[in-house]
Amino acid sequence: MLDANLNTQLKAYLEKVTQPIEIVASLDDSAKSVELNELLEEIASLSDWITLVRADDDERKPSFAINRVGTDISVRFAGIPLGHEFTSLVLALLQVGGHPSKTSADVIEQVRNLDGDYRFETYFSLSCQNCPDVVQALNLMSVLNPRIQHVAIDGALYQDEVEARQVMSVPTVYLNGEVFDQGRMSLEQILAKIDTGSSAREAEKIKTKDAFDVLIVGGGPAGAAAAIYAARKGIRTGVAAERFGGQVLDTMGIENFISVTYTEGPKMAAALEQHVHEYDVDVMNLQRAEKLVPASDATGGLVEVQLANGATLKSKTVILSTGARWRQMGVPGENEYRNKGVAYCPHCDGPLFKGKRVAVIGGGNSGVEAAIDLAGIVAHVTLIEFDDKLRADEVLQRKLRSLANVDIIVSALSTEVLGDGQKVSALVYRDRTNDQMHTLELEGIFVQIGLLPNTEWLKGALELSPRGEIVINDRGQTSLPGVFAAGDATTVPYKQIVIAMGAGSTAALSAFDHLIRSPLPIAETENEAVAA
Repeated sequence: MLDANLNTQLKAYLEKVTQPIEIVASLDDSAKSVELNELLEEIASLSDWITLVRADDDERKPSFAINRVGTDISVRFAGIPLGHEFTSLVLALLQVGGHPSKTSADVIEQVRNLDGDYRFETYFSLSCQNCPDVVQALNLMSVLNPRIQHVAIDGALYQDEVEARQVMSVPTVYLNGEVFDQGRMSLEQILAKIDTGSSAREAEKIKTKDAFDVLIVGGGPAGAAAAIYAARKGIRTGVAAERFGGQVLDTMGIENFISVTYTEGPKMAAALEQHVHEYDVDVMNLQRAEKLVPASDATGGLVEVQLANGATLKSKTVILSTGARWRQMGVPGENEYRNKGVAYCPHCDGPLFKGKRVAVIGGGNSGVEAAIDLAGIVAHVTLIEFDDKLRADEVLQRKLRSLANVDIIVSALSTEVLGDGQKVSALVYRDRTNDQMHTLELEGIFVQIGLLPNTEWLKGALELSPRGEIVINDRGQTSLPGVFAAGDATTVPYKQIVIAMGAGSTAALSAFDHLIRSPLPIAETENEAVAA
């Protein structure tokens, strides 16, 4: 099943296994079971540490468990973990086989100290770039703590199960039979949900931190670039990010980052974080900023950023790089049926709508690309555009119009999402040419209508544009002295990764220039006087 190159790479990885592994397969007579058995036989042939046995004792077939011989350490996959999940399979083999994780010692200890029995089930799709983070985090937890169990389930392969549980978005995680969460989650985020005291403990740690020279709020491409440029100047640098990587984590393919022919968002986000950690940067993840307090006599001449957990960070300068998020339609029913038929990632959730009727909202490049992708999976796609014509590149429009199972409706305003309380059943829209209302029966709605800056928390603190973007000049300076901004949250005209990185670098250099030209903050001057 694996090509020669992948086979060679996997064999090299498996040389890191130090403890015996038993792969226990549950198969039937289906073609997928034959395919899985072929993959497992190939894996077992690559290492003397691995033994393959067939038990057929699990209710999900095809599936398999990876067990550490003589222990209760186990990881289970229901399906064939190729595509984006192949890395999850490799890591599971290594970790069950005794190879240590690179996760921080504090997080590992936190997992091991969890008290309780946790049975996780994760529904994924092989085309979902968000799923591996969740699968790998829960797999690692089950390796570190025997009271934690995890099975990763290919939703496209277990359609009956997906239908019964009304799973319409991946990753969807169940804990002890109840929905736990949906969407991308890091190990730290999962721990924060089940270890309820962790947020308070982290807040207490943050309260003890000294003031930074530069504090960056946001961990996307702009924030990462700003952190690296600031740290290289030898100044005290901190990053407070709600999730490191930002919107890049939700990006499927990246083909226009100069010198890199092709990469995927999660890979780039991991590389950004690794690069930042090469420097002396204090990265504070899972931290949501709620208020910006300008420097004043009352703050000791320092800018303050108040966090959702109650802690406050202080800094001589601040760089805001909070990025943007998917814009919502803002119509009745959208929030009610989010992840119940209303979706924002066609790559992730598309396979769950196989053979169904869906709509794509938005006629720009993102919307047309989504419609083209979905047309190869679902029964029918209706693309709905507010304007009187599509705005996507002509080459994309030609491809879209060539597809037999796609309808295009322009001059249409979506007004309501309908459902039965459990899932989407229809979309209501108004024809803007004659004001007639129409109801489109369907099972899924994919919203692709642009981005909104994550700046609500900054209203009243500094100047924002009518669209809510942070107003900056060519140096990244905002309307507040000592506060700079970069990336998709700002008035920069083009929202691109490469532009955000350049803007983050500019903001960091401008912040450094501000520092060397400014008098010491009041608090620091007082401390020096006491020391003298």
